[in-house]
Amino acid sequence: MIYCGVDIGASSIEIVLFDGAQIIGSIVTSSGTSPIENGRRAFQRALETAELRPEDVAATVATGYGRNYFEGAERSCSEIICHARGVSYLFPSACTVIDIGGQDSKLIEMDGSGRPVDFVMNDRCAAGTGRFIEMTGNVVGIPVASMNESVSPDGGHVDISSMCAVFAESEIIGLLQGGCKPQIILNGVFRAVARRTMSMAGRAKIRREVVFTGGVAKIRGVALALQKETGIEMLIPHNPQITGALGAAIIASEKASPTF
Repeated sequence: MIYCGVDIGASSIEIVLFDGAQIIGSIVTSSGTSPIENGRRAFQRALETAELRPEDVAATVATGYGRNYFEGAERSCSEIICHARGVSYLFPSACTVIDIGGQDSKLIEMDGSGRPVDFVMNDRCAAGTGRFIEMTGNVVGIPVASMNESVSPDGGHVDISSMCAVFAESEIIGLLQGGCKPQIILNGVFRAVARRTMSMAGRAKIRREVVFTGGVAKIRGVALALQKETGIEMLIPHNPQITGALGAAIIASEKASPTF
């Protein structure tokens, strides 16, 4: 039996196909200006890549911002539950999830069985998200895809005093005009994102093992900055963007009704 998880977020769409024991296919694509239509296309492309037909899928669960609008899903589920379930499948002893995506960031505390017991989320401000890093890259001339090759974590950093994305942009432009190197500015932004993530923890506790997910987890400098802030090594999945969709696919396979 094949099960599908669909995660429609503000910046990206993830599709995971799961056979009840392992991932048999996954796709990550941009949400674009029509996330519902792009989600439908990504679902079809995932099936074609795996040489499957829609009728081969026994159940589909949707999650993310667009979860209630994906017509192919039998049901939807909270992204907090789905991320926790997906991370627990990949790292059974995980106790904390730090997820930083394009438009929001989440910190999820889990019990020993992969069930979320508390969480905090930043989805109202671009600071501390992938959008903040992307904006900085555009200003300093280093795109996100090139940051791992262009920025050395040991290359020094500058403190970014403003944690408002709008004011930080002006601060970054001023640093550039003052002769500060783009790589040093980006290291400062990575540290600022890490500090912002830790400051929002609130009630949710950060306990080992900590798994870092989301598109921002692909940026080495952010992972290292988080490790420095927490004193804990970050565990990063091979594909850190698909954990929410994977959790949705696992829930589809269990035909359960988790609540939080």
